[in-house]
Amino acid sequence: MNVMKKVDGISPVDYVAGGGTVRRNRVWKRLVRDRWIYALLLPGLVYFLLFKYVPMWGAIIAFKEFSPFLGLMDSPWVGWEHFARLFGDPDFTMLLKNTVMIGMYKLIFFFPAPIIIALLLNELRRQLFKRFVQTLIYIPHFMSWVVVVAITYMLFTTEGGALSMKLEQIFGRQFNILLSADWFRTLFVGQIIWKETGWGTIIFLAALSGVDPEQYEAAIIDGANRWKQTWHVTLPAIRSTIVILLILRLGDFLETGFEHVFLLLNPMNREVGEVFDTYVYKMGLTMGQYSYSTAVGLFKSFVGLALVMGANYAAKKAGQESIY
Repeated sequence: MNVMKKVDGISPVDYVAGGGTVRRNRVWKRLVRDRWIYALLLPGLVYFLLFKYVPMWGAIIAFKEFSPFLGLMDSPWVGWEHFARLFGDPDFTMLLKNTVMIGMYKLIFFFPAPIIIALLLNELRRQLFKRFVQTLIYIPHFMSWVVVVAITYMLFTTEGGALSMKLEQIFGRQFNILLSADWFRTLFVGQIIWKETGWGTIIFLAALSGVDPEQYEAAIIDGANRWKQTWHVTLPAIRSTIVILLILRLGDFLETGFEHVFLLLNPMNREVGEVFDTYVYKMGLTMGQYSYSTAVGLFKSFVGLALVMGANYAAKKAGQESIY
């Protein structure tokens, strides 16, 4: 009686005898068997290869004095000169402070917003009304920042803006919010919350749909009200999702979004609104200092990588889910 079963058409004896050749044949058979699954994966792989990994080769100009006439390879090496210039720049402290402050505002006020809205939507029992609300809060995501900033301008302009006039009636004085440095960060994060909160609820609603209803039934039997059910059942069920998204969010901590900031900037709020993204644009595209602006972008990427690795390590130490 033959007790040795074949795996992927290969017997254990053949596997031991063939060594690496058998392993390669086994991998090839699996590739052929699942060829359509890998075919679906191919467009994504090509996209990331062409638009994410290949352009990384250009990052070497951060260590060169790049000249378009000499080309990428023939431009002279300067080592860490551009990074030393960045850290010694009088504007570096201002740029770092503004970028970190905006990142903190987004982390404190924007990151919890989709979680809160998802929890509120999860409590709705009328499915028709729930879908209507979801559609309503999804719409701003599909607007460009140009449209969002234009709407904000029409609302807060001192020349007939609806909200500006209402504030003047209530407080008896005019608020020039669009030109105020004190209001810049609040206005910036408020626009992000209005535009992206609804779209951000999709992941959390998907996580909430996987919560076992029997857990709620058990909580009700134990006398838990709606708030206690949310605290002791709902939030623990989506905790891993929250941790993973928080780790990924930290990777974009210094990513403020060039277009959004650029549209809100003016001479009156530049002291609190100038960030690394707009600085890269100014130094790279308007002044032609390609190597220096690349060094600034590389510094941002390194900080994001360090934050992700640190947050991931902390999550693993705390016994939470991690991205690797």
